[in-house]
Amino acid sequence: MKIGFIDYYLDEWHANNYPSMLTAASGGQIEVAYAYGQIPSPFSQMTSQEWCRVHKIAFCETIEEVVEKSDALIVLSPDNCEQHEALSRIPLTSRKRTYIDKTFAPDKRSAEAIFEWAEKYGTPCYSASALRFAEEYRTLEGKRIEAMSTWGPNGTETYGIHQLEPILMLMQGTVKRVMALPWGEGVSLLMEWKDGRSASMLCAGGNIPFTAAISQKEGCETITVESDYFGAFIRHLAKFLSDGAIPVRHEETVAIMAVREAAITAEKTPGSWVTV
Repeated sequence: MKIGFIDYYLDEWHANNYPSMLTAASGGQIEVAYAYGQIPSPFSQMTSQEWCRVHKIAFCETIEEVVEKSDALIVLSPDNCEQHEALSRIPLTSRKRTYIDKTFAPDKRSAEAIFEWAEKYGTPCYSASALRFAEEYRTLEGKRIEAMSTWGPNGTETYGIHQLEPILMLMQGTVKRVMALPWGEGVSLLMEWKDGRSASMLCAGGNIPFTAAISQKEGCETITVESDYFGAFIRHLAKFLSDGAIPVRHEETVAIMAVREAAITAEKTPGSWVTV
């Protein structure tokens, strides 16, 4: 199965590592064969043509060429989610299975627009944080969580999704409002649910493990993610590319993007509630 990459710029960690991971996870049945990058890397200045030569992947001049030649598609741009709506426009008319990398969209409007476009053309697609697939969360699925607190590395813009998505996946329900208290390189976020439950997350700015404190009627527990969550994510991605089974509901992804949008807005007005 030949996969095509569509990226804002190709010299980034996901593009550099997904090809070997997908081939290994599929037992050699999946190959990243084609790639398109819109601009050279703003960090390494490597061009898309150079990247393709290094990785022995065929360079395509246009998104249309990637879409035409590939069996399934991956829209990357993991650190520039504001590019996803434009980059996925043509792929999502193809009816070919399309994965859109995290973070899915900068706001709720963009998230809804992307999925509406996919549904219009009948193209199977999804997006997810790799942390969703951490083995440590499996025993909590479907259980009633009264409150939850998580902490993890770096800031909200790029890495916040890896805490936010597990919180909403496990707690379910509807987040009503968000408050933020930024400090230095990090931020503390508080979320209130419509049913009165709450969760908090700390984007610590530094390199720390993803950890969660869970409160249930049965008691409390603390979880530190130590499993190979990225490997689990890649296995789910390989399965989707092969059989088209979507592992994350579109409605859930839109809800997560809406909370993320409120959180980023809340950072600009510290100590004030922002409605989701």
